[in-house]
Amino acid sequence: MNQPDTATQGAKALDGDAPNETLNFQIQHLLVATEHILRRHPAGINELGLIKTLQEPPWELIGEVNFGEPDKLYPVHFLLFHVLYRLRDQLATGGETLTISPLVIQLRKSSVVAGAGVPDRMDELRNFYLDLSKYELPEDAINRMMDDFWAGRSGNRPAATEASEAAAVLGFDAIPPGFDDVKQRFRRAVMHAHPDRGGETETIQDLNQAFAVLKAHFRT
Repeated sequence: MNQPDTATQGAKALDGDAPNETLNFQIQHLLVATEHILRRHPAGINELGLIKTLQEPPWELIGEVNFGEPDKLYPVHFLLFHVLYRLRDQLATGGETLTISPLVIQLRKSSVVAGAGVPDRMDELRNFYLDLSKYELPEDAINRMMDDFWAGRSGNRPAATEASEAAAVLGFDAIPPGFDDVKQRFRRAVMHAHPDRGGETETIQDLNQAFAVLKAHFRT
C-alpha cells in the first residue's frame, strides 16, 4: 500500500491552503492499519513498535521519524494517539477496548459494553488527542507539554501494568521500592545505549519513556 506519508503530509492538511480532507483521509487509513496490526499482536505492542510497523510494507503510512527531537516526533505521536483514541471509541460498542500508553498498546475484551462512547470515564488525555487543533503546536509548547505529561502533572497516575512494563524496560524484575533506584538504573542504561557506544536513538527513546512513567508513578 502506497498511501500519503503521514509524517510529512499531515501537517500540510492543517494549513490554510490545504483541505482537512487530506488529514482525514490519512486518519482513515491509519485506523484500518492500526486495528489490523493490533489484532496481529494480541499481547500488545509499544508505540515505537507500532510506528515501525506502520512505516513498513504493506502500510508505509509513516515516513522517517527523528526520535531525538520532540518537535519532529510530536506530530507523529499525536496523530497516532488520535487514531488510537478514535479506535477505542469505535470498538467500545462491540465489547472491546484498548490499553493506550507509549509502552503498551493492547486490544482486549471489555467487561462493559457501551452504547456510545468509551466504556470508562472521559479523561483529559482522550480529550486532548481527539482535538485536531492540537496537532500543530509551537516547539516550546511541545516541550513544555511533554515535560508536564511525563512528569505526571496531568493528574493521571500510570496504571500498575504500565509501571511494571516501564520497570521491565529499565531491567527491573518488578517495580523498584523507590525512585532513586530508577534514576540509577536509568543513567546506566542510557550510558550503555548511547549511539557513541553502538546503541540506537530508538532505544534511548524507550528508556526515556520508561523513566518518565516511573517518575509519574512515584510522584503521584
